[in-house]
Amino acid sequence: ALPICHVIPWVTKSRSLFRETMAEEVKKDSSHDRQGAKELDPWPEYIQDRIKLFDGLHVQYKASLAAKESHPITITLPDGKTMDGESWKTTPLDVATRISKGLADNVVVAKVDGVLFDLERPLEADCKVELLKFDDSEAQSVFWHSTAHVLGEAMERYYGGCLCYGPPIENGFFYDMYMEQRQVSSHEYPDLEGIMKKAVKEKQPFVRMEITKEDLLKMFEYNTFKCRIINERITTPTTTVYRCGPFIDLCRGPHVRHTGKIKALALTKNSSTYWEGNAQAESLQRIYGISFPDTKQLKWQKFQEEAAKRDHRKLGRDQELFFFHDLSPGSCFFFPRGAHIYNLLIDFLRGHYKRRGFQEVITPNVYNSKLWQTSGHWQHYADNMFRFEVEKETLE
Repeated sequence: ALPICHVIPWVTKSRSLFRETMAEEVKKDSSHDRQGAKELDPWPEYIQDRIKLFDGLHVQYKASLAAKESHPITITLPDGKTMDGESWKTTPLDVATRISKGLADNVVVAKVDGVLFDLERPLEADCKVELLKFDDSEAQSVFWHSTAHVLGEAMERYYGGCLCYGPPIENGFFYDMYMEQRQVSSHEYPDLEGIMKKAVKEKQPFVRMEITKEDLLKMFEYNTFKCRIINERITTPTTTVYRCGPFIDLCRGPHVRHTGKIKALALTKNSSTYWEGNAQAESLQRIYGISFPDTKQLKWQKFQEEAAKRDHRKLGRDQELFFFHDLSPGSCFFFPRGAHIYNLLIDFLRGHYKRRGFQEVITPNVYNSKLWQTSGHWQHYADNMFRFEVEKETLE
């Protein structure tokens, strides 16, 4: 929290700063209304360049798979039963279909010898196969990861920027994009959701392909951030990309069979962040979302909307208690009303300290990152924590 001694000098200026912030929001919203575009026309040039390279490489990749020598294999199910199959031909989806059509329709992803595996990827040898539905936490992550790719497709078609990371999270997914001076507005959600729903309606298959590092760098040469990931993180001769519709992304997978499996989706919020959580790096725009294989499950969204009405950031602004600003992300700027309540709470706590025999101490506001690693905050919130380097040590 921002110390009270730092807040007081801002009190006399906070109202004007608040008005400036609100004016910026109104300006962004009205700018969006003037643009009125549902998606870019034409799409960014890199989309077609990327598809052209993918198509050429995929012909060779399919030929290499077709040339694999097939032989009989034994597939073991979780209950110990076995099935016969053929290497490089039989897929987990074939296994699910043999069990029941209902299972084949509802399974999200497979697990082969303990490793998550695409449903339509051929099995290579004797193996144990599990079939996971959406009620499994690992299947949920795969489902939300696939929806993140659909969001990435929509963001490219709408903003035309450079995508960065787009992972699943505990309740949904997000995607980060670098788009220079532009910022995301919640008023743009309907347009983005519209593009996503088009992709869902098209039932775009998720196509997996192994590719060399050299071809990866060529495929993503337009995107500085993807090239950083390729150069810094990929240590093997080849890795995988996935394609759905016009969207192609560097990705380990696996994914759902096709975008049509996503029956319900909603974008929930957006924020600013930094590349890999480094405050000295580029500023990115992040969009969050949620999705389900059944429209009834989107009731979750209604609970979120109710929670949004009680959001402390909204209540603080509406009641002129406090507000937030990029000058100090995550810290409150208190209005006089908010400062009054803040001081009352401090007095209340100090009174109880004395009555209960405690003594007051004052601790620093900034700590070495080792403390946050010990507490567990670093592992979960590092991307959203303010940090800087001092004598080769990271402070928070």
